Amino acid sequence: MILSHLLLVPISFAAGIIASVAGGGAFLTFPALMLTGLDPRAANITSTLAMYPMQVSTGFSGRKSAADTPHLSFKALFLISLFGGIAGAILLLLTPATSFARLIPWLILFSTGVFAWGSFRKKPPVKSTTIRPPDRLGKIGAALVQLVISIYGGYFGGGIGLVMLATLSYSGMNIRQAITTKNILAAVMNTSAVGVFLLSTDVYWFRVGLVSIAATTGGLVGVQLIDKVNERHLRLGITAIGLVLALTLFVRR
Repeated sequence: MILSHLLLVPISFAAGIIASVAGGGAFLTFPALMLTGLDPRAANITSTLAMYPMQVSTGFSGRKSAADTPHLSFKALFLISLFGGIAGAILLLLTPATSFARLIPWLILFSTGVFAWGSFRKKPPVKSTTIRPPDRLGKIGAALVQLVISIYGGYFGGGIGLVMLATLSYSGMNIRQAITTKNILAAVMNTSAVGVFLLSTDVYWFRVGLVSIAATTGGLVGVQLIDKVNERHLRLGITAIGLVLALTLFVRR
């Protein structure tokens, strides 16, 4: 147990670097917290709380670049994310730990698939950075998609950034604005989730502190490494971790 807690620090540090450079840091903190003896639901809640400070700082630093979609304002996206995050967090607390344990391999497999799709799919060439592509979702479609994403984010949240990045881009937002906007919305939905999780008895504060400090430090280091790290190799590693974790949890069921 002592060894697993000691390993939690470097693993969380690496998760912070990964999250700031490519996304997917929860693929490291979640299993690392399980190795310290937490059940899957407690590990998910504790990981969400621990990674929250880094998400807030990332979102805050890029707040001036947040944008509307063609038919849905940033304010509307903000409110939908806030409500969906609360709904997802409450749903998680209402899910028995044993049921969540059975569900978690499927959630990890899904989020790994989304991560891989967002990382390695062939992207169409961009003809101009000044021309916004046409909106394909529409107002109602964009609102419903963001609501579903937000509920999922409050419930589990693995791969949530890539899901939002894909849908924001698909709705017509250029990639730079989509990255900044999804960072803020991820922090928003986790703000509401954190508010709900604070009422839970599944929060292990010592582990929260260890992961939070290490991950935030790693995130600050990662910002400096963005132009130096081979992002493709990093994403391949994260995808492999997700697949191995899902397979391991399926075998243990």
